Amino acid sequence: MATVKFDEATRLYPGNDKPSVDKLNIDIEDGEFLVLVGPSGCGKSTSLRMLAGLEEVNAGKIWIGDRDVTNLSPKDRDVAMVFQNYALYPHMTVADNMGFALKIAGVDKGEIRKRVEEAAKILDLEAYLERKPKALSGGQRQRVAMGRAIVRSPQVFLMDEPLSNLDAKLRVQTRTQIASLQRRLGVTTVYVTHDQVEAMTMGDRVAVLKDGLLMQCDTPRRMYDHPNNVFVAGFIGSPAMNLLDVDVADGGVKVSGSVMPVDREVLASAHGKSITMGVRPEDLELTSEGGGGIPVTVDVVEELGADAYIYGSAKVHQHVDADDDADAPERPFIARVDGRRPPKKGETVYLAPKQGHLHLFDSETGQRLEN
Repeated sequence: MATVKFDEATRLYPGNDKPSVDKLNIDIEDGEFLVLVGPSGCGKSTSLRMLAGLEEVNAGKIWIGDRDVTNLSPKDRDVAMVFQNYALYPHMTVADNMGFALKIAGVDKGEIRKRVEEAAKILDLEAYLERKPKALSGGQRQRVAMGRAIVRSPQVFLMDEPLSNLDAKLRVQTRTQIASLQRRLGVTTVYVTHDQVEAMTMGDRVAVLKDGLLMQCDTPRRMYDHPNNVFVAGFIGSPAMNLLDVDVADGGVKVSGSVMPVDREVLASAHGKSITMGVRPEDLELTSEGGGGIPVTVDVVEELGADAYIYGSAKVHQHVDADDDADAPERPFIARVDGRRPPKKGETVYLAPKQGHLHLFDSETGQRLEN
């Protein structure tokens, strides 16, 4: 097993002015499950391919254990990759697919069979070893691709969106299997996904990328409770965090005619007269008119049984001297409420952030204001 280190790793494709991955720095512990997540084009798959040796590193270095692998070929890096499209040989049986890399490496037939059977037992594939891939479901094919990686006993597993071809129910089931399997094997794993729910439920740590830059690398809990900037705040969490530009007032921030108290030191560190306030849908509670809540006109009610989500629009001042609610711009707003007594469509409700659950960001830089 091994640690992995991205040390200022940069990838600039020919003809591009801007790097696809820009000075990436991440230290991955031995046996850790790290998830790279971000929107399309953020550089997550490129980062993984740089680690695999499938993309050139134009600047910086990549280490696996104490070896600088920056200029090594993929076969010399001792990594195994699981792709989105399974990449199985259709004319070979499951057993032959799983043992193919070992056969190419000249491993003894008896040893190959032993390792394949061990992996099949772990993955519950023992009954399918003599079948061809076309006779398997999508989830079973994905497990065969996992088995092919396991039999090689690599230092690092690399997984590039391995669940994106599966239906929703199977995705949830398979991601649980992958996470528990990784913990059992204890192999350092780097996993790429665009699905932030997948990232939060699987990773020991999550690295969020945007435009080739690392926005934050942290535990799922820390990232949820303490996003470093507006991008991470809006990207992590489902439904997304509500983000509103509000005016700084004496002793707090002005929201719809009332002032929410904020520490003066926090306000002093902001640039300009407004800041971005964030509050998660589940961190709001209903209050009465005049109770310091944000007025929200309900457009849609999504009933989920015990809980309900209301989707509406909030009126928030963005001018320090504005007092007329009619002139305040409307912003989309989501809140989780009691599913047994949800508000009705068209109703105006007042929602106040729970104590200690307000997130504040600098409107100019997007960075978190410590609170």
